[in-house]
Amino acid sequence: MVNNPEQFASDNYSGICPEALEYMLKANAGSSPAYGNDEWTQKASDYFRQIFETDCEVFFVFNGTAANSLSLAALCQSYHSVICHEVAHIETDECGAPEFASNGSKLLLAKGEVGKLNPASVEAIVSKRADIHFPKPKVISLTQATELGTLYSIDELLAIKAVAQKYNLKIHMDGARFANAVVAMNKTPAEITWKSGVDVLCFCGTKNGTAMGEAIIFFNKSLAEDFAYRCKQAGQLASKMRFISAPWLGLLETGAWLRNARHANECAEYLENQLLNIEGVEILFPRQVNGVFVQLSEHTINQLRAKNWQFYTFIGAGGVRFMCSWGTTKERIDELVADIKTSIA
Repeated sequence: MVNNPEQFASDNYSGICPEALEYMLKANAGSSPAYGNDEWTQKASDYFRQIFETDCEVFFVFNGTAANSLSLAALCQSYHSVICHEVAHIETDECGAPEFASNGSKLLLAKGEVGKLNPASVEAIVSKRADIHFPKPKVISLTQATELGTLYSIDELLAIKAVAQKYNLKIHMDGARFANAVVAMNKTPAEITWKSGVDVLCFCGTKNGTAMGEAIIFFNKSLAEDFAYRCKQAGQLASKMRFISAPWLGLLETGAWLRNARHANECAEYLENQLLNIEGVEILFPRQVNGVFVQLSEHTINQLRAKNWQFYTFIGAGGVRFMCSWGTTKERIDELVADIKTSIA
């Protein structure tokens, strides 16, 4: 058996958490109706309605790119546009999938401090042009937590909601690390989604402990009309859907989704505190969830890679990103910190 040491490149590197695996194995007992007509999918969907305190439409797809792209396509026509931050994942890391899924809806990029859109930057784009030669703005896409590990406060969300209502725009939320945001903000899922103006949320399971599978949650149910057909056409309708939804139920029903997120956040806080004590290491952005962004010298980066550490340097606005997961250990963090100290010394 290969025993790969824990890395800090992404929370996607982590394995399946015990609760998700347990429920997947339970779902493997006997046979069950296909294409989401099974009890696991129904129970998981109902549990989402419970934690979000509203009657929402729930769909499961294989991955985050599909979740973002298909949900945005449901909100747009091909001649529309989506306003997002210039470092948003849909812009930097999805290979044009949102445009492809929507048959051409254009992404319009806005600036904003520490990875966050603000009302002024959104309004500047919306009001820039209104002629028929320009793709009509239709959606604001927010990421919670952002690609730089920062959080939109409820006040910030409500301010963007006001702009959306003023210009009749829909709000999409990329929740790749939504669970981490819920824990860090100590707010209910409802408070930071539909109660703050979000129409559709892409809720990530993979980074939270599942093997695969993201949930697309439409709070505005009218926007979900025929969405099942969109998923099928895109090759995102799982025949054995229970193996996506049952692990989700394992996360939700046992509370593991919150425990996993809390653990990842706490590990990142521990790592940040260790790095703050090292001369020559600069923290780039406020750490609010499970990612720590630092500026390291090229020498240190090369030294770490020579010791087989894996991490990303292309995320956001430069520097190095260290990402913690549900499976991160403080012992492994200590090893990383020790190697950083050695390379600097």
